[in-house]
Parts: sequence; structure tokens; C-alpha cells
Amino acid sequence: MFEFLHDLWSFLRVRKKMWLLPIVVILALLGGIVIATQQSSLAAFIYTLF
Repeated sequence: MFEFLHDLWSFLRVRKKMWLLPIVVILALLGGIVIATQQSSLAAFIYTLF
């Protein structure tokens, strides 16, 4: 996992694509929310946000 993050950071830095970093972070957070709420009581609260 850390090797992937290191490679991603190197790619963004070398290619000067820093504008992609917020997009990657938001997608990772949304993925984490989906995984965390699959079988929990938080699903009803997350549903009301969207």
C-alpha cells in the first residue's frame, strides 16, 4: 500500500499533476464511506446526506 502511495506521489510530482491530488483524496474518502457503511447503522444517516 505504501509503495502504491509513493509511486502515486512520485507520478504527481514529476508530471506536475498536483491538481489530481484532491480528486484522488475525495474518491478514497467516498470509497471508505461506502465500505464502512455497508452493514452498519450509519447507512441510514449517510443516505440522508445524498
